[in-house]
Amino acid sequence: MIRREVKSRDTVWARRVAEWLAVRGVRPNWISVASVFFALGGAVCVAVAPRLRLPWKSVFYLLAIVGIQGRLLCNLFDGMVAIEGGRKTRSGELFNDFPDRLSDTMLLVGAGAAIGGTGGVALGFTCAVTALLTAYARVLAGSAGATQRFLGPMAKQHRMALLTVCFLLAAAGARWQSDWWILVAGLGLLLAGCVVTVVRRLIAAFRELECG
Repeated sequence: MIRREVKSRDTVWARRVAEWLAVRGVRPNWISVASVFFALGGAVCVAVAPRLRLPWKSVFYLLAIVGIQGRLLCNLFDGMVAIEGGRKTRSGELFNDFPDRLSDTMLLVGAGAAIGGTGGVALGFTCAVTALLTAYARVLAGSAGATQRFLGPMAKQHRMALLTVCFLLAAAGARWQSDWWILVAGLGLLLAGCVVTVVRRLIAAFRELECG
């Protein structure tokens, strides 16, 4: 299993939670699937938020953050239960990667829907496509015989951190109707970062394959 470096994986609390899950027979594939539902909940909350009045508008932005963090915790614990907990399955790679692609797509499209209009939806879908391409560039490098690198500046953890900050600022700025601008700026930055990430990963793979 190809794993990105995650500092929280070495923390005491994460190890204890992973051990608790493994002892109770929770399968890592179930945790991976659960991440999709957290992401779906976050996507719905952010898409609905701009249509609500205060204080519910801010509340739903914050609930979207809960969805993001729940998704990330699932991403952390599925691998820990599988590897450290000794519950790895042959289909683990499928459940480890595909739900991530669904989660990214739903959250980014949801953010685009929050912006609204044809332009907002198009921006959300474009961000989702470029996020998929970052993963595709990594996996393609591995299939060609190169190292699968989790290079940034807009790898998964960076995308989710940026969305978290955007939704937090949107919740704070909802009172002054500035949440729309915050979301546009955030997705614009995410899109640019994803493009750079794809290029960096492809260049790194090219150099490794051609130069050794």
